[in-house]
This record gives sequence, C-alpha cells and structure tokens, in this order.
Amino acid sequence: MKPHIEEVIVVEGRYDKNTLSQVVDATIIELGGFSVFNNTQKLSLLRRLAKEKGIILFTDPDGAGFVIRNHLKGAIADGRVLQAYAPDIYGKEKRKKTGGKEGKLGVEGMKPEILLDALHRAGATFAGEAGRSRGEPITKADLMELGLIGDGSSAKRAELIKRLELPEHLSTNALLEVLNLLYSKDEFLALGL
Repeated sequence: MKPHIEEVIVVEGRYDKNTLSQVVDATIIELGGFSVFNNTQKLSLLRRLAKEKGIILFTDPDGAGFVIRNHLKGAIADGRVLQAYAPDIYGKEKRKKTGGKEGKLGVEGMKPEILLDALHRAGATFAGEAGRSRGEPITKADLMELGLIGDGSSAKRAELIKRLELPEHLSTNALLEVLNLLYSKDEFLALGL
C-alpha cells in the first residue's frame, strides 16, 4: 500500500507525476514546465493550496528545475512551501533516446526509495503523523445535489469556479479534488451555494 501524503506535490511534468503517483498516494499537480511562468490561474491556485494545505516543490535537479523552483518560491510568499530535492544521479530515463542537457535523471527517473527519502527529508506529512483533519469529504453526490453535476450544470459550475477564484479549465473531477483540498463538506456547504 502506498503511503499517503497530506501536502500537494508540485512537479514539472506528466512523467514526473506518473512516477510519483506510483510511489505515494497524494494530490500531484504538474506545472507544464516553464509555461507556469505565464499561467496566473495556476499560480493563484498554488498560492491558495500553500496556505490551506501546504505544497511540496519537487522539481528535477537540473538547471531548468531550479529556475522553476526559484520562480515558484518567489511567487508563493505565504503558506507552507516545502522543498523536496532529487539527488544528482547521472543517466537517462528509459523513455528518452538521449539524456538531458546536464546528464542527470529527473524525478521520473528516480527509484521509489529515493523519492520517498526526498519527501521525508522535505518534511512531508505522511498519514499517521500529526496533522489536521479536514472532516467529512465532499462527494460527487454532494455536487449533484447542488446542481454542479448533471444537465445544465456547466454555467453553475463556472460561476462557482469564478466565485472561489479557481482555474477556469478544471474538469469536474479536478474541481472535486480541489474543493476537498480546500474545504471539508461542512465548510463547503457553509459557503451557501
């Protein structure tokens, strides 16, 4: 069974997310590399998650990874931002024909035990350790009851996303995930939707 991590893990790309999701049970957000620099909605969400839940920046150990990490450190001034660092291990990922510019493995190329060690060293909150409980989770049934899922729900969902200042392109599943990161069921219902 994969260990559960309370904080949101932030990685550069989908291959990093795929690798980590095989090792830990956690919410993992991919940045899309340097595109995050111009994505104000994603930065806004990361700021909010840092305040509400805590985030773990886990970028590749190369120059590009540190440019992204440093940009995010400057862009997210408040909240809990932990830093997980992959060690410098030289080689190339199996899916690639050639190695990276610096010849280092990225997050996607790391062994599970190395990833877990990096998360422990970063101070990640693993299930069973002290942490706050958010209460009962929000379910799809709750969203359906509120008219946020089903026929004619897209306008109401768009209104909610705008009201809560969330990224506009969230799928229904992603919206549910973000809502559960930010609110318990009682907190969400207290918003008076």
